Amino acid sequence: MPKFVANLSLLFTELPLPHRFEAARKAGFDAVEILFPYDTPARDLLAAMTASEMELVLINTPPPNYTGGPRGFAAIPGGQDRFRHDFKRALRYAEVLGAHILHVMAGVAAGPEAHDTFVENLNWATDFAPKQRLTIEPLNPLDMPGYFLNSFDLAADILDQVAAPNLALQFDTYHAYHITEDVGACWAKHGSRAGHIQIAGLPERAEPAGGPFNYPAFFRELDASGYSGYVSAEYHPSGETGKGLGWLKPQPV
Repeated sequence: MPKFVANLSLLFTELPLPHRFEAARKAGFDAVEILFPYDTPARDLLAAMTASEMELVLINTPPPNYTGGPRGFAAIPGGQDRFRHDFKRALRYAEVLGAHILHVMAGVAAGPEAHDTFVENLNWATDFAPKQRLTIEPLNPLDMPGYFLNSFDLAADILDQVAAPNLALQFDTYHAYHITEDVGACWAKHGSRAGHIQIAGLPERAEPAGGPFNYPAFFRELDASGYSGYVSAEYHPSGETGKGLGWLKPQPV
């Protein structure tokens, strides 16, 4: 089975954030991710991580949480200074917490100038933080209207242009489904670029079990392919988180 990660922004939300680390540990996870940790002092998160012996796999930039505000700045023409300021702050959090990956959000934009701005900012970020692994993630237009990076083909083109060893694709099966309607074909075409995977039930974003995509077969495929990254449970539990984790157990072939 792959190395699974609990997304603490969506799972175990019945508990305060610092207590979700231990809950995830007891549920069988060895690592976590937090989309936007910036409202909690890094030292408090580090203490909770240390106490539960957890690793932090991923956080997002920009800070703070984008709810109700901009969804990133990396592709916003003229927003290079804002992007760099926010990236540096997110990088400090990542360094303090030992986050393996920093996901760079593009923001709402369109057109050739946005494309060039995104490439410019990614070139700068990969050079500025050569030891920090970075990802970009296509987001579907239903959940994220107007988001610049709304295509896996576009993501592949940008990754080729930047061609940095510390930049990879973040492959989210939920977004892949709503962008392409065929997660398996999308993975076959673009999975080799993936440095991080996120999963959820389809078509709704609940537990990754049942539905039109065979997750047990996908997990076996990842094992067979030698994928060494993490697979994050990034979904909205249909009830109490712990009661919906049956998908974590190996399934019969």
